[in-house]
Amino acid sequence: MTVKVLALGLAFAVTAIGPVWADRDPTADERARIESFLRSEGFSDWEDIELDDEAWEVEGAVAEASGEGYDLKLDPTTLEIIERTED
Repeated sequence: MTVKVLALGLAFAVTAIGPVWADRDPTADERARIESFLRSEGFSDWEDIELDDEAWEVEGAVAEASGEGYDLKLDPTTLEIIERTED
């Protein structure tokens, strides 16, 4: 009986924690906020946006002024660009 209770508790804990590790797409409100921020920072186009490793990841963000592409990581709260790498 104790083993069953322990196994059930472990299964529940893993199920409850699992979604925290998963990547996810932004909600409609989050997407609107992120896209507005990207435009204000001079980006005209981007490919994919997802929350990954506790930061918003934006792939293929095109800088309007130069036409250069970047992969960005944004702070999930402030949307500050915390990492920018050439695409």
